[in-house]
Amino acid sequence: MSAPERSTAQVEPVDLDRLTLDSFEGRPVAVLGLARSGIALARFLADRGAWVTAYDARPAADLTDAIAQLGGRSIELQLGPEADPVEVLRDQALVATSPSVSSRFPTTEPRLRSALGALEAEGRVPVISEVDLFLRLCPARTVGVTGTKGKTTTSSLIAAVLERGRAPVLLGGNIGTPLVERLPELTPQHLVVVELSELQLPTLSRGTDIAVYTHVTADHLDRHGDLDAYRTVKRLLARLVPTAGGLVLNDEDPVSQAWDQGSAGRVVRYGRTAPTAGGVGVEHGWIVADGVAPLGGGSRMAGRVLPLDAIPLPGWHSVSNVAAAVATGLLCGIDPIAIREGVEAFRGVEHRLETVLELDGVRFINDSQGTQPDAVIAALRAFPAPTVLICGGRAKGVDLGDLPAVVAERAVAAVLIGESGPDLGAAFRAAGLTVTERAGDMTDAVARATRLARAAREERPDRGSDAPPATVLLSPAAASFDMFRDYEARGRAFKDAVRQLAGQGVLARAAGDAPRSSEPGDA
Repeated sequence: MSAPERSTAQVEPVDLDRLTLDSFEGRPVAVLGLARSGIALARFLADRGAWVTAYDARPAADLTDAIAQLGGRSIELQLGPEADPVEVLRDQALVATSPSVSSRFPTTEPRLRSALGALEAEGRVPVISEVDLFLRLCPARTVGVTGTKGKTTTSSLIAAVLERGRAPVLLGGNIGTPLVERLPELTPQHLVVVELSELQLPTLSRGTDIAVYTHVTADHLDRHGDLDAYRTVKRLLARLVPTAGGLVLNDEDPVSQAWDQGSAGRVVRYGRTAPTAGGVGVEHGWIVADGVAPLGGGSRMAGRVLPLDAIPLPGWHSVSNVAAAVATGLLCGIDPIAIREGVEAFRGVEHRLETVLELDGVRFINDSQGTQPDAVIAALRAFPAPTVLICGGRAKGVDLGDLPAVVAERAVAAVLIGESGPDLGAAFRAAGLTVTERAGDMTDAVARATRLARAAREERPDRGSDAPPATVLLSPAAASFDMFRDYEARGRAFKDAVRQLAGQGVLARAAGDAPRSSEPGDA
């Protein structure tokens, strides 16, 4: 596909400070990267009348699906090693990027990184990311959610709560749904929940009306270099909150709890102990509020919102995610009864503590999003013994911290996959885990873990039909790219392997309700 003929005269750059949906008509625009965000950008800009050139270092043969998703639009494709990024960036009015493309990231293709850095140093042509373009043009109120882990579940919970109000709600961002193409349908009456990753945050020049933090530990140091740089990126969302906005902080997180300093918005703190003034917490088995007022004005909410045993998600950490959603709902003026209904109806997120099914006394949990040690620890503590952990992949350069000790305490065995499998196995054995096995692929891993889980369940004194199931938990503590395209492909491979077991004549039953959130002593 090729773009329409365009003038070779001096190109006037797009003025980002006067941006409208009509700003792209007849303008040459380069889109860098043809992953989800890049595909959405290319379609959106082409539909707004821009002359779009799309660049990706991968050859066309590797981008068949991406090209098909462009839908035959008139877009010039510059693909593979033959495409010169310097030429692609020449004479453009705007350069729009996928989140992983940045002159500041060592993980960006070197040729593109160099060309993009030179363009930015020149300063004439603006460079903007998909999410920043969306926020600049979005007429709706926005809620941004970030943190090291828990973003997807918390974002989805917040959307479920806000949907119980009167405003139409849209959920997207890093959760897997680029939002830029939805701009034409949005109005000031909408609410948009945006999950934001460490890739997207450094590209922002605009914040969201409400910023929500889960917790901030360490991740993606291969991109950011060190922990301080990673935390600086995460803090940006708090700094960009407008004066009339809100900042929802996890009062149990030693890093982000202090990020109200330098933020202009109203602060609401949440946690799993008694609430602070104006915050949300837990008392006597209930999530309660202590005088949280809506941003638009109205009565302060104080008192019980919902009991912990109404939370349909496993693990004590889920109480924290729900408390964040409650705080956000109250800030947005959602009635407490409606907030409770939204939480009770929530059934979780794919690839995050997702119950796949049970087979002959073994429960299979897909936690493919558990790529960071703290997330794996939370997953291990969410289910009763016995548990067999499937773990491993491409290491992310972060300290394992307490993970080996928790694995030795909570798991009866670990099945190890991927590049980091040997190192993880050594760390787990050194911490006291006695049973580890290596698997060559996901099918092998699931078969091995199932055998180990059944054996562990049979050894229990209460191994009768009423005994709780053993758990096979995929929670990798690693990236997926050594074996899979992404964490979603890894999670689907796990689910396919489990269902293959079910299809082999093993007695199976559909998964029932996941265990509900427990008090800390039961975790």
